[in-house]
Amino acid sequence: MHFNSSTWDTEVTVNSGDITPVDIAVLADGADDIKISVNDFIIKAAAVTLKQMPDVNSTWSNEGPHQLSSIDISVAVATDRGLVTPIVRDAATKGIEEISTVVKTLAKKAKAGKLLPEEYQGGSFSISNLGMFGISGFSAVINPPQACILAIGQSRHDLTISEDDKGNHKLCRKDMMTVTLSSDGRVVNDELASQFLESFKLNLENPKLLAVL
Repeated sequence: MHFNSSTWDTEVTVNSGDITPVDIAVLADGADDIKISVNDFIIKAAAVTLKQMPDVNSTWSNEGPHQLSSIDISVAVATDRGLVTPIVRDAATKGIEEISTVVKTLAKKAKAGKLLPEEYQGGSFSISNLGMFGISGFSAVINPPQACILAIGQSRHDLTISEDDKGNHKLCRKDMMTVTLSSDGRVVNDELASQFLESFKLNLENPKLLAVL
């Protein structure tokens, strides 16, 4: 954990390998024509966690913190003109397949420079995923007046020792990734940030929980 000025950086390691083809099929509700990505699960897991912890779904202004009723997640997209953050509106109410469709549509419009102002202005929480560029872990810059941004690193293979039902230990490989939450300490302090990441980790490592909301 690192504190810089009013910003807290808190990180956790998440097992992304727990997202199986069966989970994708269940949460996609039989939509075979939609290609679901791990990033779609990350967006959904963040939205579910924000629903569970509404204090994190807040912004900061001169009047202080303001909790938002709608969970609108800004997703960073790299374009020739720089980084833009189109928004998945009401992300907590959307299924995984709808999130996937919306993200693909917004990313395509962003890269073509055709986003409408209402498609990138606002948002209550941001996600930046640089894993596809080989970045193992990083801290992202908060997009004011939002209070938080979640930075996703590259999935990697880690060797760990696990125990089976009979108590035997064995070496196994897991797909792990580093997730860092940068938060405005005036709104989300270190304790709340740690609780958020703990819940996010639980939700992402147990994808069936994402179908509840």
